[in-house]
Amino acid sequence: MLDWVTESFEAQRPRLLRIAYRMLGSHAEAEDVVQDAWLRWYGTDHAGIRKPAAWLTRIVTRLCLNRMNAARARHETYPGTWLPEPLIEPEPDDDLRLDHLTLTLMMALERLSPLERAAFLLHDVFGQPLGEVASTIDRSPAATRQLASRARAHVQVDRPRNPVSRETGAALTKAFFNACSSGDTQALGAILADDVTLHSDGGGKIRSFNVIRGAERVVRLYAGLARKLGSGVQMISSVVIDGLPGFVSRIDDALQTTALEIDGERITRIYITRNPDKLRSIRLH
Repeated sequence: MLDWVTESFEAQRPRLLRIAYRMLGSHAEAEDVVQDAWLRWYGTDHAGIRKPAAWLTRIVTRLCLNRMNAARARHETYPGTWLPEPLIEPEPDDDLRLDHLTLTLMMALERLSPLERAAFLLHDVFGQPLGEVASTIDRSPAATRQLASRARAHVQVDRPRNPVSRETGAALTKAFFNACSSGDTQALGAILADDVTLHSDGGGKIRSFNVIRGAERVVRLYAGLARKLGSGVQMISSVVIDGLPGFVSRIDDALQTTALEIDGERITRIYITRNPDKLRSIRLH
């Protein structure tokens, strides 16, 4: 039977992992941070802790802030395009779906300072009262409100304008995969926005592409890949990746994820993760 200390922490673990992942964009680092928080929680005097959730959130946030400057420096020297590690979402009725961020918004968060990111995530995404956020990041309530406001203004442009249903997203994902794998340029062109952009992360370990802009160039890319790969592309599973419809596929022996941002019935952004280090946490059922 679990004791109170362990039980209290385990009740918060999913939320703490989500906060750490949203702060850092890395599953491995999020797990390390939460493990560090557990060691601190286990070794502290719990007599004066009235709100374990708030105490643990503060510890996890501060641990993340300590790591973020180093993480930003790594992103700046990263070979090619950097994308957050793909987060395969649970089913829509699963209580682990604690926020409504998308991969696009995760990319927008990269433009924020560490404190802006923390204030925005804790207050706007995870619903923590402003006073608690101020205490967590060791700033005054007025300064914290300003940090969250600046962050909100930065990411507002990247919020989805017309969110699609899970069913519509799955249908368009299937149509996209079929058009790409078969080289059907007409079908592919019909579902891409004119200003579509493609982002591909190989981490310098596997071939990827620089950012590709415009439907014509994206169609040309996939037509060439279809001619080259033929039947070597296999869809493994249709999934939701960081709030966006997408799929896990295999090209020859290499695993990759593809997430699609959709506006109406057109795909506006394509995010492909091929870096094998970022695909280790994927668990397919």
